[in-house]
Amino acid sequence: MADKLKVTLVRSTIDRPQTQKRTVLGLGLRKLNHSVVVEDTHAIRGMIRKVQHLVVVEPAQ
Repeated sequence: MADKLKVTLVRSTIDRPQTQKRTVLGLGLRKLNHSVVVEDTHAIRGMIRKVQHLVVVEPAQ
């Protein structure tokens, strides 16, 4: 497992529940195709799982 993950927002948060919108913001994602590199922790994995239909995750280089 990588120490860091690259998370990219590929689907819009329009018409999504408020909790999903807040989770996307909590990950640091602002707009479509925006990517962030985050630590691979259990908390981050849980956030990613909650919005897995909106993001793409890959190991960071």
